[in-house]
Amino acid sequence: MRERRQRTNAAPLFVAASVAYGANVALGTAVATKVIDTSNFRWLHHALYIATCTTVVAAVSALFWGAPRRASRRAALALAPAAIPLAAIPYLGSHGRRHPLVALAAAPFVIAGLVCSLRPATRK
Repeated sequence: MRERRQRTNAAPLFVAASVAYGANVALGTAVATKVIDTSNFRWLHHALYIATCTTVVAAVSALFWGAPRRASRRAALALAPAAIPLAAIPYLGSHGRRHPLVALAAAPFVIAGLVCSLRPATRK
């Protein structure tokens, strides 16, 4: 008989996506307000952006494999729309008002995905 694979808890991926997004927003805000000067290490913001996109994609993939199934699906569907502003950022430029507004457009979806992944699944 074929052995059934156990599903993996997906909540840590949603936490990682939220932490990466939060760190990216914090660094971007600090640079915009001139608290931090990243002229010598601009790659850091780009690395955080790549980490954010990677963890968001990994967390959304929990739609197919995550446990608990209902909570993982709900969290993945809540987080999925964050991919649109994250994908648009490189094409809209980083100077001007558009960049922070588009970047912050992903925030409600990141928060919703995190909250949904941490809430216990209720069965009726």
